[in-house]
Amino acid sequence: MLACKALAGLLLYPNEALIDALPEIAEILRGAGLPAAETEAVLRFCDGLAAAELMEAQCEYVALFDSAPSLSLYLFGHVFGDSRERGQAMVDLVEDYRGMGLDLTADELPDFLPVFLEYASLHDAGKARLLLGEVAEVVSLLAARLERRGAAYAAVLRAIEALSARPANRDVVEARLAEGEPEDTPEAIDARYEEAPVNFMEPAVADSACSKAAALVAQFSRDPPPRSPPSIPPSGT
Repeated sequence: MLACKALAGLLLYPNEALIDALPEIAEILRGAGLPAAETEAVLRFCDGLAAAELMEAQCEYVALFDSAPSLSLYLFGHVFGDSRERGQAMVDLVEDYRGMGLDLTADELPDFLPVFLEYASLHDAGKARLLLGEVAEVVSLLAARLERRGAAYAAVLRAIEALSARPANRDVVEARLAEGEPEDTPEAIDARYEEAPVNFMEPAVADSACSKAAALVAQFSRDPPPRSPPSIPPSGT
C-alpha cells in the first residue's frame, strides 16, 4: 500500500531529499482513497512544508517529536512506557519485519511510526489497513495532541487514521486526553525515569492481522474507567 510509504516520508526529519520528494508524495496521496477533508489537509501540509525554510521546518520537527515525550513517534513508549515488556515487543516486531524482507539499520527502532508504516506498505491494501487499525488509538491520540498545539503535522496523523480498517475508539482516546500530558521540562523527564515502570501489557486483540503489532494498542483495548463530568483542565496540560 504505497500511501503508507508516502505518509511515512512525511513523518521523517525534514531534509532536502524529502523536500524534493514532496511532489511525488502528494501525487500518491491524491490517489490514496482518503476522504476529501483528509486529502485536502495533508496536501496543504505538503505545500506548507515545501514552502518553509528548511531550518525552520527542522526546528519545528525537533520541538514537536524529539523534545516532547507525549508526542513521541516511538509507538511502544505510549503502550509500555519504560517497562521491560517494551524490549521484548521490539524483538518480536523485528521478527515480523524480517519476515517481510524489511531489515532495519543499527540506528532504527522498530516501533518508530515511519518504520511501522514502511512495514504496512509492504502488504496489500486490505492487510495494510488492518495493521493501521491496530495502532488507531495511538495515532489518534498523537493527532489530537498535535491539534491542541496547532501543529500542521496533525494532518498527517489524521490521514493515517483515515486509512485504517477501523476508527479509533473515541471514548478511550478522550479518556487519555483527559489525563493531561506530562511536563516536558528536563527536570520532569528525569523524574519520570526515576519512577517505577508501569506495565500496560494486555492480551493481544483477537483475530488481529498481526498479533505482535496488536500489542501496540493493548492498553487502549481496556474499557476506560468511569469518569466525572468534564472539567476545565489545569493550565499547561
